[in-house]
Amino acid sequence: MLLCVDVHYEERAATAACVGFSAWSDADPAFDLVLRSEIVPEPYEAGLFYKREMPHLRRAIDRVRQEHSIDAVLVDAHVWLAEGKPGLGAHLYEALGGRIAVVGVAKSAFRGGEALPILRGASRHPLFVTAVGIDAREAAEHVRAMHGAHRIPTLLKRADRLSRGRAA
Repeated sequence: MLLCVDVHYEERAATAACVGFSAWSDADPAFDLVLRSEIVPEPYEAGLFYKREMPHLRRAIDRVRQEHSIDAVLVDAHVWLAEGKPGLGAHLYEALGGRIAVVGVAKSAFRGGEALPILRGASRHPLFVTAVGIDAREAAEHVRAMHGAHRIPTLLKRADRLSRGRAA
């Protein structure tokens, strides 16, 4: 199983969404999971984004792991920052015991980072892919081949919309 995950924050709550699918090219999800937490989110700290996201992502992914084997998780973030410094994706990989590949799909480059830029659809703006537990070039090709005619793959966009409480 592959997962796209995202978290959306409100003042006194956070909502995590997981979209499960079987093949990189799938147009439709195998399942959706949305978990709302009425816990005040940690404040944003530059360079420590993972502290804010991790509890919500772990709770959702752990719920999915009760019923499915997971091969890879796609996050709307970087796995690696500049000079090999771990980003959210690398921290998530460690939190998952280093057994589930994590692919970071970011909308902007991290200054000094080594993300692979890919173009999708007719967009002139690349996505920036980083990975751990899978070769980064292979991960970038998987993301490029994901369903959707636009810059953001269909199922990654679905996770974003679900976390924001919008109909997918």
